[in-house]
Amino acid sequence: MRFNHPPSIEDLQEMAETAFSAIPEELRSAVQGTAILVEDLPDEETLEALELQHPWELTGLYRGVPLTEKTHLGVPGEPDTILLYREPILVEWIETGEDLFRLVRNVLIHEIGHHFGFSDEEIARLEGEG
Repeated sequence: MRFNHPPSIEDLQEMAETAFSAIPEELRSAVQGTAILVEDLPDEETLEALELQHPWELTGLYRGVPLTEKTHLGVPGEPDTILLYREPILVEWIETGEDLFRLVRNVLIHEIGHHFGFSDEEIARLEGEG
């Protein structure tokens, strides 16, 4: 995909949906019902909770209870959500020269990995499989 303008939230949302449909079925089915949203930047509350100084430090966030911590007896809470942050993703895209679709895919896979409680090594392996 080539852009003559900075990719919009809608552009990244479309990439995320395309990337999601291309990840392995076992990952997709396990996060069925998880919302995938794109926002420009993380909010101040999120930055404070993660002790981050600048919003460009966070490209994505998994909000929810990882599968490794869920119980069948637990009271349902907020739905699980994967947030992708447009501006930090675009900054990384510009700084690294990485393919934007691949970058969006990797951020998405990274956040899905958090849903499963995967280690950073396991997540890196999944990111490299595409």
